[in-house]
Order: sequence, then structure tokens, then C-alpha cells
Amino acid sequence: MAARDKTVYTCRECGGSSPKWLGKCPHCGAWNTLEEAVAEGTSGSGRHRFQGLVRSQSVATLSDIDAAEVARTPTGLDELDRVLGGGIVAGGVVLIGGDPGIGKSTLLLQALDALSQQLPVLYVTGEESAAQVALRARRLGLAGDRVRVVAEIQLEKILANVSAENPSLCVIDSIQTLYSDQLTSAPGSVAQVRECAAQLTRFAKGTGCAMVLVGHVTKEGALAGPRVLEHMVDTVLYFEGDTHSSFRLVRAIKNRFGAVNEIGVFAMTERGLKGVSNPSAIFLSTHGEPVAGSCVMVTLEGSRPLLVEVQALVDSGGPSPRRLSVGLDRDRLAMLLAVLHRHAGVDCLDQDVFVNAVGGVRIGEPAADLAVLLAIQSSLRNRPLPRGFIA
Repeated sequence: MAARDKTVYTCRECGGSSPKWLGKCPHCGAWNTLEEAVAEGTSGSGRHRFQGLVRSQSVATLSDIDAAEVARTPTGLDELDRVLGGGIVAGGVVLIGGDPGIGKSTLLLQALDALSQQLPVLYVTGEESAAQVALRARRLGLAGDRVRVVAEIQLEKILANVSAENPSLCVIDSIQTLYSDQLTSAPGSVAQVRECAAQLTRFAKGTGCAMVLVGHVTKEGALAGPRVLEHMVDTVLYFEGDTHSSFRLVRAIKNRFGAVNEIGVFAMTERGLKGVSNPSAIFLSTHGEPVAGSCVMVTLEGSRPLLVEVQALVDSGGPSPRRLSVGLDRDRLAMLLAVLHRHAGVDCLDQDVFVNAVGGVRIGEPAADLAVLLAIQSSLRNRPLPRGFIA
């Protein structure tokens, strides 16, 4: 009689395991993150698959290590190059996540087509057939005559194809669709995502082939899978934007080869994504005359100063007023309203307060507080700020 599979519970945040279900992960302390999985047996080949992500080296003095500046290859998309720090780095691993339909595959297909004129590239799709990828390329007006494509989800076959093609850049779309024969869990599980990402990262570091991994996101907007996935890779990008708007933002959350919090701005057109050279234009609305509840501020996104318009609407709310914000943390809005009441004597206790950052940009720096307060006060008094005023 076959032995019954042993069950373990794996944390989707840190990848730690427990023999029984717990409300709180004993490894990282996260709540309600343990998921049931089948315990993986040991491999009979005698070869341990858990190797370092980079080659082991002897101990050396830091000043004696010969480390040249990393060479970058521009992707041909200026806004993407800005976020990456100048271009693709050989052996680098990039993880890009975003909502379904936001344009991740379109962006990467355009970058591959541009790079294919100077480097060998490979597109591995696990969500579409090769014919679907070809149809999208033709719809975008891409030549595609040098872009190699393979539809595959088994990790071992993917690595064999990459070794045979020997590309300088490989795109995996997406990491959640892959599975390894060394594991018995389903594609997309914590164990599969962690193992496939580790194997691909190890391959990239060993061969110098740059890897771009496409990741799914949860309904909360975080990257799906274990948090260790973000620690493995060199760069983490988020592709943001409203599907009802033509503008998209690519934001660097982590970058070992460049600045973080850098953003690239794109406009979705019939021919794909086009870079926006003057992003401030999309973060400002057009008014013939100054209007109440509007304030323009200067914010720094990475190395780029941007003009962003903050809009506020204050209206009678009754006994249970609402405080809603788009692009600004709601708790911060509540704190600013308390500051406005205590230190400026402006009472909004029975008022609905709505705050919006134009263009879908997220404002996180404290310098935005003044613009938010001025916009709220302007809407409450129904008095526009002076023309040309910038907070």
C-alpha cells in the first residue's frame, strides 16, 4: 500500500513551514499566511539542489577584489531605462509585477523587439501560445524577426531551451505558471515559485544571461508568492495605472544597480506603450481659471522633479462623514485633518473630505502635506488659490 503523503503548512510570506496550521507564522510573525502543501521528499540522485545563487569564492579583503562598473545595455525604451538605472545588466534578475491587463507583456515584448537588433533574446510564455504572442507583436507593429519565442512551463525544459539558444536576455511570463519536476506541488504554490525563481536566478548569475520574471499580484496589490522572491532578485518593478486611463507608471521598489523609487511614465496607444517625455503634463489638469480645491505641488520621484496637482472636495457629510483619498494614505489624511482642526481652527468634523492626486501618482513624501491642507481649505471656503501658486 502506498504511503500517505505528509502534509505541511507553508507561509506564503517567508516560505517557512510548520507541521500543523497556526494562525501566526512562527518564522516571520505574519498572520493567516500558512497554506497547506504536500511535504517534498528527498531526491534520490544524491545531488543537493539548494546551492548558492552565486558561485562560492574564497575569503578576500574587500579592497583587493577586482570589481569593475557593471555594463548596461539600453532597452530602447527611455522610460524603462530610467527606472532600471540605464539599461539591462548582464546576469541581473528583474521581477516586474502589475494588475492583469495593465500592459506588462506588451512592455516587455516591445523591449525585446528593440533589443533583438543588437542582442539575442528569448521570450518564454506560460500563459499564451506562441501564435498569440505573434499576433500581439503584429498588432503592435513590431518586426519580431529576431525575437525567439517558446511556450513552456516546465522549468527543466525552459533551462534546456535557454542553454541551447544562449540569449543575452530572457523574459519569463510568468513565474507563477512554472513548475519543477523536483517538486510535487502545483504551479503557483509557494514551494514551486521559490524553487523556480532560485533556479532561474542561479542560471542567470552563472551564465550572464539577464532574466526578467513577470509576477502576478494579489487583490491587495502586492506581488503574489513568498516574500523571499523579492529578496532573491536584483530589481523589483511595479507596473501601475488605471485600466480606464491610457497612462501607466513603472516604479522601482528595489534596485541593486540603480536608484529606487524612480518612475517611468508611459502612454498606452494603439501601437503599444510610448514614453511620456513631460510627465508633469499628465499630473496637471487643464483649467481656464483657478478653481477651488486645487493645489499644485512639486514632488521628487527618484531623480525627477514632477509637478502634481492635488484636488480636494469638502462637502456636508452629516453625522458619519467620510474621508477618502486616491494617491494619498488615508490614515495620513485623517492626521492632517486633525492638525488642521487643532492648530488652524478649521473644523471638518461634519464634512465629507475627498482628496485625489491627478494622474494616478502616489504621494508619500511629507512635503505633500501643505498642498493637501491648502486644497482642503480652498474647497471648504470655496476660494481658489492664486493663479500660478505652487506649494
